[in-house]
Amino acid sequence: MPIKQWNSLTQMFFDQATTLGGKPLLFSKQSGNWQSVSWKHVAEKVTQFGTALRAMGVVAGDRVVIVSENRPEWMIADFAIMSIGAVSVPTYTTNTVRDHLHIIENSGAKAAVVSTKNLARTFLRAAHQCDELQHTIIMQPYTVEQQLNVTIYNWDSVINAQQPDIEGFQAGCVDVTRDDIACLIYTSGTGGAPKGVMLHHGSILHNCDGASDIIERLGLDGNAFLSFLPLSHAYEHTAGLCWPLAIGAEIWYAESIEKLAANMAEAKPTIMVVVPRLFEMLRTRISRTIQSEGGMKAKMFDLAIALGTKRLQHGQPLSFKEKLQDWFLSRTVRRKVQKQFGGRLKALVSGGAPLSPDVGYFFSSLGLPLLQGYGQTEAGPIVSANPPWATKMHTVGKIFKNIDAKVADDGELLLKGELVMKGYWRDEKATSEAIIDGWLHTGDIGQIDEDGYLELTDRKKDIIVNDKGDNVSPQRVEGLLALEDEIAQAMIYGNSRPHMVALLVPDAEWLVSWAKENGKSAARLEKLADDKDLRKAIDAAVSRINKRLSNIEKVRKFAIATEAFTIENEQMTPSLKLRRHVVKEVYKDTLDGLY
Repeated sequence: MPIKQWNSLTQMFFDQATTLGGKPLLFSKQSGNWQSVSWKHVAEKVTQFGTALRAMGVVAGDRVVIVSENRPEWMIADFAIMSIGAVSVPTYTTNTVRDHLHIIENSGAKAAVVSTKNLARTFLRAAHQCDELQHTIIMQPYTVEQQLNVTIYNWDSVINAQQPDIEGFQAGCVDVTRDDIACLIYTSGTGGAPKGVMLHHGSILHNCDGASDIIERLGLDGNAFLSFLPLSHAYEHTAGLCWPLAIGAEIWYAESIEKLAANMAEAKPTIMVVVPRLFEMLRTRISRTIQSEGGMKAKMFDLAIALGTKRLQHGQPLSFKEKLQDWFLSRTVRRKVQKQFGGRLKALVSGGAPLSPDVGYFFSSLGLPLLQGYGQTEAGPIVSANPPWATKMHTVGKIFKNIDAKVADDGELLLKGELVMKGYWRDEKATSEAIIDGWLHTGDIGQIDEDGYLELTDRKKDIIVNDKGDNVSPQRVEGLLALEDEIAQAMIYGNSRPHMVALLVPDAEWLVSWAKENGKSAARLEKLADDKDLRKAIDAAVSRINKRLSNIEKVRKFAIATEAFTIENEQMTPSLKLRRHVVKEVYKDTLDGLY
């Protein structure tokens, strides 16, 4: 059945489960071995958990929070909640008590699902302070010595108490429609408190349809996804969960980011949903490893990149000699790299932040198509993606079908269509500012070419306007700086100022090596941030980039941060976006002191 004909995500899942039955769907590591569960088994568990929620008094429209790392139970909980017409509220496992309290109170959640004891300890501190939250189901055995303001249940006990009557359960789910709210996805909050984005079933199904259309030529059958980005983010929830279900693919849950390389080799995924930061780091690591080995291996690797880039970036035909070299390199260098990624990859779909074209060409030249896409939570979240057969690396891809898109007079991208959210939960003011006459005002600045490809330059609110009225795109300059070996992270500063300055975080591996070579006793940022020799080394990298920038973009001065921008210090969102307002607040005196 075509995706566009399904009435809800619920109907989509149960239809697929009926068709695919005993085929494996979800894979996870159990006691060191990969274990799979079939479509039919998952459908039974969704039925049992949905029935249990109904027994607890959860009805259509009620909100249910999910606090869990990626695992099969996450998917089961999500679809059980949506199946009974309730609203799933995914949250990050990195949330603090304050974060949880805001989401529980703002959403008015009636129930919650939590995975581990550690996550439960944090969550329950918030849950105990809320009157509306009544039930919390915990996947691991958990006991409390004191009565709380919420009833605690065990996941296995709740599920095993129900009969898996799939047919009877489905009969009670027919009232769920494309127009109903499927989930509340709380934005990461780069500029303040997170807002709950109301995504309806039709919005996500619209995304799935457009994504399938983009990669149809690669084959929609026999696919396997490796899921490692947090499912609490709209990008992974749609592209790493709902879309695989829509095309009947397997979903493998990575153990952790640290074990991602090993998991790729084991799972052999065909499609991965990724963020640019991961591949920026992988590019640096791969290049360093190859160059440190030197010799013929390094020369062959460099030639593979050069020939691949010539074909992809410049569209230049290869000479007869180059074709032979390219053929040989595809069966040696590229095949070896591809094997490290499982050997079956059709596409790495990058989103969530801007991808440097250099990074895209690097991996695509190695036979690993890295396709940049674009979206935002308020649009389901996917708006565009580069087709593998017609990639324009400097763009964020071709806008999906059945989307009306236009660029306003001030350059802002506007969108209209089924993918647009219902609005922000309990925030009519913010909703009316974001959606005007049906058009979603994305806050992104860009242009659409004659082929329907979207090129973005920056966030409208992030654009820096200097004291002369010139506009500077910080993300472009920051991206170039972060690709230098010496620099891991960068933030540009200069609004209403005469020139640009930067706050820089040195690359950790490079810093260790540099400290050793220069006789420094420690390679810790807090000890070296004011070191004159380190500043000189970083200045060389900044000077290289300045040669590629216009006068208004050039970084005239910089400071070195005392620690990396991380999720833990709240200077990065869980989706690895820079929280500029936090960084500016922490380093305000330092940044102002550069002028």
